[in-house]
Amino acid sequence: MEFFVDTADTQAIRELCEYLPIDGVTTNPTIITKSGKEPEQVFAELCEVLTEDQKIIAQVVATDYEGILAEAQKIAVIRDGKNIVVKIPVTREGLRAIPAVKAMGISVLATGIYSPDQAFWAAKADADYLAPYVNRMCNYGDGVAQVVELVNTLAQYGFEAKVCAASFKNVDQVHKLLAAGVPSITVAPDIIRSMVGHPGTAIAVEEFTANWEKAYGRTCL
Repeated sequence: MEFFVDTADTQAIRELCEYLPIDGVTTNPTIITKSGKEPEQVFAELCEVLTEDQKIIAQVVATDYEGILAEAQKIAVIRDGKNIVVKIPVTREGLRAIPAVKAMGISVLATGIYSPDQAFWAAKADADYLAPYVNRMCNYGDGVAQVVELVNTLAQYGFEAKVCAASFKNVDQVHKLLAAGVPSITVAPDIIRSMVGHPGTAIAVEEFTANWEKAYGRTCL
């Protein structure tokens, strides 16, 4: 199971990687523009903060077939292509481009998925990952249930594509998909912190320390 951080904030990435086994980072054009930095700087910083065993997943901006192919090649040379995945939206031009990009030896994540049917065609086009927008799908129905259905459909047909669930509003959505066995997931830093930082844990630790100090006059062994 792969767990990615959905951000271009290198400080947040560094912080989370200090105590969590993060598998890599996903970005998109909006995330990069919000960083206030040039894309080249963002990618350079990601290469510095991540190890070569952690994936960098970056999205094309072009919307036409030739442009997508050109940008996929440009992204693929980041970090000499080591663990680089190119995100391509599931538009008509994107679906056309996915098999061509794969033929170049470049890994692909199909993104902008709002329905299991779109994901099906991306999987059939040989995408490595499929990124359904869970919370946005909830605006049109039960997004969590549709992603669970998608995972089962891929297994039924023997597709190798992995669902990489994305676009979450809260921890409960993440929890439900983890419990359902989603093979990969990408989550914003604030939600990841909420998954880890339960107030009950802090209370328990404070009680342990207080009891120990009361009995032995110190806060260590």
